[in-house]
Amino acid sequence: MTTTLDLSELSRSLGGSARLGGRLAVPETPGPWPGVVAVHEIFGVDDVMVRQAERLAAAGYLVLMPDLFSDGGARRCLVSTLRAALSGKGRAYADIEAARRTLVAHPDCTGEVGLIGFCMGGAFALVAAGQGGYGAVSANYGVLPRKIDRALADACPVVGSYGGRDRTLPKAAAKLEAALTRAGVPHDVKEYPQAGHSFLNDAENAPKMVLPLTRIANIGPDPEAAADAWKRIEEFFARYLKPIN
Repeated sequence: MTTTLDLSELSRSLGGSARLGGRLAVPETPGPWPGVVAVHEIFGVDDVMVRQAERLAAAGYLVLMPDLFSDGGARRCLVSTLRAALSGKGRAYADIEAARRTLVAHPDCTGEVGLIGFCMGGAFALVAAGQGGYGAVSANYGVLPRKIDRALADACPVVGSYGGRDRTLPKAAAKLEAALTRAGVPHDVKEYPQAGHSFLNDAENAPKMVLPLTRIANIGPDPEAAADAWKRIEEFFARYLKPIN
């Protein structure tokens, strides 16, 4: 289960959205726990995205998913949010930072915070990895930064997952792997040959009018690839966000 948080005041103070909501997923095990900021797909905070947050909470993380479309809805916010993802600046990054600070300040958070992004959120994750404040980042089928070497020069550890049948991101995994290697950043990047875009989702979540197009474009769940990717993500986060005392 998740609860709704109002992050508006903090976001405004950072130059972010005037209105910002978020969904908080809390583990059932005793805390404190590491935190994870989860950045949603292009379709917003829907049931599929909420279940992604709940899955990470079940793995022992305090998860906060800010709704980057809070201040105007997806139709009004989508273009500006996508631009922000690639530029590395803008109110969406302030909104994500508001979520990170909220987790750090939470009485049941250890202070260690990671970030996971899906689709559009994956692009944010790769840029945020080099901006500081995170112990590890998981980028899932996210667009690569335009100036990738500069963006990842000081990045935290990155685990990346891509689909070999994702027509929107050809050879992205290989390019990301090479850039992280050049930068000397600890990483685990894998491409799943049989998977397409959004393969980590447990159900189709595109609007009905575009579902036929997403199916043609190989966008949607792949349970086998998802199971392996989640295993890698959880192991990677455990290594960098749950240090042994």
